[in-house]
Amino acid sequence: MAKHKKILVLENDVEASLMESILNERKIPHIIKSYRDSAYDGLYQHQKGWGYIEAPENFEEEIKAIYRDLAHKE
Repeated sequence: MAKHKKILVLENDVEASLMESILNERKIPHIIKSYRDSAYDGLYQHQKGWGYIEAPENFEEEIKAIYRDLAHKE
């Protein structure tokens, strides 16, 4: 299994949901992790962003390109 690395930070749950859908559709291996921590009532999400995408390094540019395309469509 390829080693995963942090690819990019997501700003909110809408971005996370859209990216999850697209990455699944394209069969790109990934993990989406939220910074949400109920013990701190989401404190880290205000400081660091909603969460982030981890994926094998060889998919980094493709994932970033997908994210840029989403940003231009809004």
